[in-house]
Amino acid sequence: MKKAINISIDKDVLNILDNAAKEIDMSRSKLIEYAILAYQDKMDEMIADKRLDDIASGKARLISFEEFKARLGWK
Repeated sequence: MKKAINISIDKDVLNILDNAAKEIDMSRSKLIEYAILAYQDKMDEMIADKRLDDIASGKARLISFEEFKARLGWK
């Protein structure tokens, strides 16, 4: 379900957005949506990399599924 929102954006950024949207024949809204989703994918990757680094450095540790279930009180 789509929901309309209002945002304020610098006019130079808006010009870049409009030019890019025109170049690839995509609406401004669709391009913004695509950019947000692409950014979210990149953030997910960065978070996963940080978690792996934390495990490698000893700042965090993995737990077994059995320990996970025990912490939740599952049998």
